[in-house]
Amino acid sequence: MSSHLVVAPSAPEGSNDAFVVSRLPKDLRRQQLINNAVRIFAAQGYHHTTMDHIANASNVSKPVLYQHFAGKRDLYLAALDEEIKNMLKLIIAPLHQSEVNRERVEGVISAFFSYARTNVAGYRLIFASDIHNDFAVLERIENLNTLIAEHIAGILAPNAGLPFKEAMLTARMLTGMVLSSTQVVIGNGSSDEALAAAERATFRLAWGGISIIDEDWE
Repeated sequence: MSSHLVVAPSAPEGSNDAFVVSRLPKDLRRQQLINNAVRIFAAQGYHHTTMDHIANASNVSKPVLYQHFAGKRDLYLAALDEEIKNMLKLIIAPLHQSEVNRERVEGVISAFFSYARTNVAGYRLIFASDIHNDFAVLERIENLNTLIAEHIAGILAPNAGLPFKEAMLTARMLTGMVLSSTQVVIGNGSSDEALAAAERATFRLAWGGISIIDEDWE
């Protein structure tokens, strides 16, 4: 496996060895670059971030950066793909960890809030991007929303006796409501207490509807 050199200060003052050289395998180097890109793109936005910013944050030269990514947009999309993968895995896990529907709904909502609270950079990269008019970005986010809804609908349809299309519509409404709630509290820099209160309120509203979804409303 190929590797790249990283030169980083580490020796104490007065030492003859001003730097040590460490090696990272190619896949680990790529992951490091993506992780730093997520953080910097989320903090500065796409348009205000340069490849120099990410190279400097990663302690590599620009040529090394370009060995992994064709350009800034390519790196941005790789970072977005990484965070979408992470979020999708987190969100759908609660659906398969319980057979109790209330726990499933509560788990999905909790996972949304947990991701938004503990991975603010990733959350902003996905949902607060300054290039949401880019087709490739829009396509990825729509695909994420569709995949989440499909997983929810796959559980909801047989449990509530709904046609799959109707379950999909309900699932999209649910994820839209949760996303809106997280955007409000995360965007306002709310405290942990405010986040917890918003999570509880969102669950009450969601479960209040889903728990009686099979009733005859005609």
